[in-house]
Parts: sequence; C-alpha cells; structure tokens
Amino acid sequence: MKPTKNLSCRHAFTQTLTEEAVRDNRVYAVTTDARGSVTLNDYANQLPDQFIELGIAEQNAAGVSAGLGLSGKNAFLCGPACFYSARNVEQIKNDIAYSNANVKIIGVSGGVSYGALGSTHHSLHDIALYRSIPNISIILPADFEETVLATRYLVQMDGPVYMRLGRSPVPDVYDGNTRQFIFGKANILKDGSDCTIVATGETVAYAVQAAELLTEKGFNTAVLDVHTIKPLDKETILAYAEKTKCMITVEEHSIYGGLGGAVSELLASHRPTPMRIIGFQDEFLPAGTSQELFSYAGITSEHIAKQTIDIIEKSK
Repeated sequence: MKPTKNLSCRHAFTQTLTEEAVRDNRVYAVTTDARGSVTLNDYANQLPDQFIELGIAEQNAAGVSAGLGLSGKNAFLCGPACFYSARNVEQIKNDIAYSNANVKIIGVSGGVSYGALGSTHHSLHDIALYRSIPNISIILPADFEETVLATRYLVQMDGPVYMRLGRSPVPDVYDGNTRQFIFGKANILKDGSDCTIVATGETVAYAVQAAELLTEKGFNTAVLDVHTIKPLDKETILAYAEKTKCMITVEEHSIYGGLGGAVSELLASHRPTPMRIIGFQDEFLPAGTSQELFSYAGITSEHIAKQTIDIIEKSK
C-alpha cells in the first residue's frame, strides 16, 4: 500500500501539539533523548520553555511528567512505545495512573515500526498492559487526519491517556471532510450485513481495503474504526455483532490482550458471536521491515478478506 501523504501519524501529532502549545503555555512536551524519533525538533526550537528532555531516563521522565500534571500543567510524555510500555511501567502505574495525573503518554514507533531492530524494539504488548492499569485511557488513531483530531482532544482533556503512533507514512482513511474523532465512540467506515471487521490504529486501512475486495466478491461487510480501545465503544460493537452475526478483529498487537481480547471479552459476556482475531501470534518475531512482519502475521487486505469469507461461510 502506498501512502497518499508524506507525513506519518507522529508528524501529525507533533505539528498539532506545537500549534496547541503556542496557544496554551500549560502544554509541556517531555521526552527521553528521543526528540528526533518523536519529531519534536520544531516544537523544541519554537517552545524551549515548554520542552523538557531528560536523556535516556524513562523512569525519571514519568516522574517529572507526573509532577507537571499534578501542578496544573498539561504534560505530554513522548518516546518510543517499546520503552514506554516496559522500562518505566512502575512509574507510569504509580506516579501517573495511581495519582490520576494529567499526563498523556505518547508511544511512537509502536507495534513493529522498529521491525528491523528485532523483538527488543517491538511493542506488541502495550495495549494489553495499559488496558490493565486503572485510570489510563487508550487511543490508536488510524491515519494523519485522525491523529490531528485525537491530539487536539488530548490537549483539552484532563487525565492519563496512552496514545500509540506508528513511525512511517500510512494510507489515508479520512480526508478533511470525512475525518471524525469522538472519544470512546467507534467510527463506522462502512455499513454491512454479512460480517463486521473491527480494526484499530494503522491496520484500519487494511480493513477498508479488505472490505473493498469482499464487495467485489459479492459480500457486504461492515468496517469499524475502534480508535479508542479503552473505554471501548460497547454499544456499537454489540449492535454490529447482532446485525452481522460474526466478527473479525485486526490489530498490530499480540493476539492476547489487545483489541481482539477486549472485543471477545465483551461478546462473551453480552452477546456470544463467532469471531477471529488477526494479529501477531504468541512468539518473538524475526527482524524485518514492518511490511514484511505484517505479511508474516497475515495483516494484509487479502488475508483479512479470506478469513472473513471463511467465518461467514462457517457461521451460516
């Protein structure tokens, strides 16, 4: 898939955060020797008094961010998702979440964005981790436009949030006329009656393409963009489970504990429905580009379409 913009979600985030921080001096960006990875250079140059860089000290950064958030500031703790879902988890849990501090944790290069660096730099457990920590919401925007809206929302809200962003440019799901972000409310990208594909983050584009392939084959498939995993839009997911009778979830995450886990827990409790989870299996992955690892895991429009047809046929 070729991106239609030359900007990634991380660029959308930093551009928007800079605009918002110019208008609001309570906004602070905190990072850990990662201004380049996060693309915070322009922000730091424009707003040096609202920028804190702590070196390679993720635990300290979480504590500093908590202090800012608890003293009236709006802190954005920014760095690689692989480190912000492992190295400083204790500080995030105790200093930020337990204190309900006004800190937004921005995990960049999430999932397998750092694919070539191997499993030490893959973050395929972060959603499962943050789902289990009270007080922290979770957002995974699908593309540039949705990231802009999500960032603006984060500047206005109060409380801990984890937002995961990828590294590379991604295909557009939305444009300036269709973009929409309502916290905790899934976007219905396509209505349908045969099956529902539920996706999050940068896998949403693959779900949309899979639905297009399925239309060509005579199937009428719904697509939901679940940009907010916590709190989950239970109402919309249950409504489509009732309507389409089967579901496929797609995510750049372990098959355990992420979007698929959240949806299956919901369906098991309220509306048992045939479903499948497309994500990364329970293994340490080989090194490779993110696209190679997506193909390895079956996160492709063709594989999603194939699995959708199979579950439709078996659900009849």
